Amino acid sequence: MLEEGDKAPDFTLEDQHGNPVTLSALRDETVVLYFYPKANTSGCTTQACSIRDNSDRYREAGATVIGISPDQVPDIAKFASKHDLEFTLVADHDHKVAERYGTWVEKSMYGRSYMGIERS
Repeated sequence: MLEEGDKAPDFTLEDQHGNPVTLSALRDETVVLYFYPKANTSGCTTQACSIRDNSDRYREAGATVIGISPDQVPDIAKFASKHDLEFTLVADHDHKVAERYGTWVEKSMYGRSYMGIERS
């Protein structure tokens, strides 16, 4: 996991419209990155809709929000459309960016171990 003051690793990922988003192109902006496990699940929907509902606060702070998940582009496109999410969602389908940020971790549920996005 990155610590305060660490330089954010650069990446280029496709957004919900299939366009490339490169973090380094936003270096002069305030960027809020958040990682979520899966589009259209209850927890991720609640989180995304909360960001949507508070978009004025992010805008007033001059922040650009980018949500990152291991979903495919068509999945995040449906998610954004279904919930009127106007901020950027990007597809990290091979979870390489999540790994670099330390959010791709071993998890356990009902005695089963698996890899996924850490909620923290």
